[in-house]
Amino acid sequence: MLITRRLEFDAGHRIPDHRSQCRHLHGHRYAIEITLAGEIISRPGDAANGMVMDFAEVRALARQHLVDAWDHAFLVHAGDLPVVRFLASLPEHRTVVLDCVPTAENLAREAFRILDGVYRDTYGNQLQLERVRLYETPNCWADASRD
Repeated sequence: MLITRRLEFDAGHRIPDHRSQCRHLHGHRYAIEITLAGEIISRPGDAANGMVMDFAEVRALARQHLVDAWDHAFLVHAGDLPVVRFLASLPEHRTVVLDCVPTAENLAREAFRILDGVYRDTYGNQLQLERVRLYETPNCWADASRD
């Protein structure tokens, strides 16, 4: 059985080598969909009975391990030195320095890496992260999935 929970967050980024508008500092209202695979829990009297995982718990774990860190932050590649230096000069600025250029594809892959162990077999029902879909805009997204 597959279940999916969607969360949204705001963040800035830039694609330094892009030949168009995306090379400039800008932001997005990102959406992230977390899809989990697992068996439906069948334990009468258990609060999770009939579920793969409580959607509230999916949300809480995603916020704790990823969304709260990326929300209202600037996501920057470590090699984008002018921007890294500029952001470091801003007192208490929320900056997430990444080992990759913050494209939708790389952010989806990084989110999958961060969340993969978070959901693993949480309820003893073979639970695992199946896919992370990251929307950069309503019409553009990238999927990172278990192959």
